[in-house]
Amino acid sequence: MESLISTIAIWALPVLLAITLHEAAHGYVARHFGDPTAHQAGRITLNPFKHIDLVGTILVPGAILTLSTLFGGAGVLFGWAKPVPVDFGRLRNPKADMLWVAAAGPFMNFLMALAWGVLFKIAASNPGGIYTIPMMKMADAGMQINAVLMLLNLLPIPPLDGGRIAVSLLPHRLAWKFARLEPYGFPILLVLLFTGILGEVLWPMMAVFRVLLATLLGF
Repeated sequence: MESLISTIAIWALPVLLAITLHEAAHGYVARHFGDPTAHQAGRITLNPFKHIDLVGTILVPGAILTLSTLFGGAGVLFGWAKPVPVDFGRLRNPKADMLWVAAAGPFMNFLMALAWGVLFKIAASNPGGIYTIPMMKMADAGMQINAVLMLLNLLPIPPLDGGRIAVSLLPHRLAWKFARLEPYGFPILLVLLFTGILGEVLWPMMAVFRVLLATLLGF
């Protein structure tokens, strides 16, 4: 039980920030390109309570953490917040601007992974400090969850961000056909998760990203 409590304490803040700021970034960029829907709904905010989804932000990550701690597994930790409302029809150039709106979330996760990496490096530079180990563990968790969310969302499966980016880049005819896969995107993702295929795809990408991050920050 003590191990579970410490695990949740270490992961809670990184998971909350990773998921909620990802969504806020979508709303901010959508407003920049002409769609004020998220702004009018009060979703362009750093207040996590505006973005929390009971299932996706709390129950699912909590269950994955609990099971991995109790049974020693290494499942892919992921979750989601309430989707920020975006009316792509209100963007000044809907098809082209969709790319930037969609890319904003993964890019925010990339920036947060960098920020947690800097914190990790700062903590590691003070090895005798009382908060060194907890800070390093939390920073490592921050790098992990943001890397997972960034890479997961970049998969070309609608309605993930990568799917919307693909719709933006494809020619109109192909984009329309590809976008029709959106209702099946979440079931496809669940199948990939429970069959282990998702982990096999993400873990090598995670490893490469961690090496690049360590090289960039000079670990």
